[in-house]
Amino acid sequence: MRMFGLIGYPLIHSFSKNYFSRKFLSEYITDAVYENFEIKEIALLKKIIAENPSLRGLNVTIPYKEAVIPFLDELDADTKKIGAVNTIKVLSGRLKGFNTDYVGFLRSLIPLLQPHHKKALILGTGGSSKAVKYALEKIGIDYTFVSRNPSGKNEIPYAGITKKIMYDHTVIVNTTPVGMFPEISKSPAISYQWLTSRHLLYDLIYNPEETLFLKKGKQKGAVIKNGCEMLELQAEEAWKLWSEF
Repeated sequence: MRMFGLIGYPLIHSFSKNYFSRKFLSEYITDAVYENFEIKEIALLKKIIAENPSLRGLNVTIPYKEAVIPFLDELDADTKKIGAVNTIKVLSGRLKGFNTDYVGFLRSLIPLLQPHHKKALILGTGGSSKAVKYALEKIGIDYTFVSRNPSGKNEIPYAGITKKIMYDHTVIVNTTPVGMFPEISKSPAISYQWLTSRHLLYDLIYNPEETLFLKKGKQKGAVIKNGCEMLELQAEEAWKLWSEF
């Protein structure tokens, strides 16, 4: 029996376990199981690997997408450039890291793009933001990070978002957990009054289906997208990697 799983903390609402459990049932995959491994520190990954010899692959979620890298034996070429891992392939005791987040984000974003979508604001600077950055680079969209504690030359504080910045950056991607269940009354601190129908708001959050961030965009006529399709696409990409020999 092949084992796959998810590492992160906390794992109260796991998309991955439900998704793969349903996939295995619907596709009559009878030799595989998917488990959650909720760990309070990334060093416990070694224990998970040692205690589960049938483990063939892991998904990685908050807060370990960057912290897991030193524990891996190898990264694929794209993942080296991204600097964050959301998928691990276990083969003969060796751990190889991949990033399928950027694939899922890119494939779900492209159908929504219009010619005026040339600049983006990326809200947050965590592991998921790095996948978004890489995807935007792939299709030639300029980006600026928005952070509570800006440190890089391409980062600005939330208070630094001017009307002109909002006008120029017609793609806004929320990579933070702000607005995620159960704190659904919260939204990133951007100037929603300057949103227009030219804007595209993309929230990596999928629960709730329509976050307050997306609702405020919808009220201004913006195109909105949640993270559900991205998650499904990245999960299928992870399955392809695990199924290869």
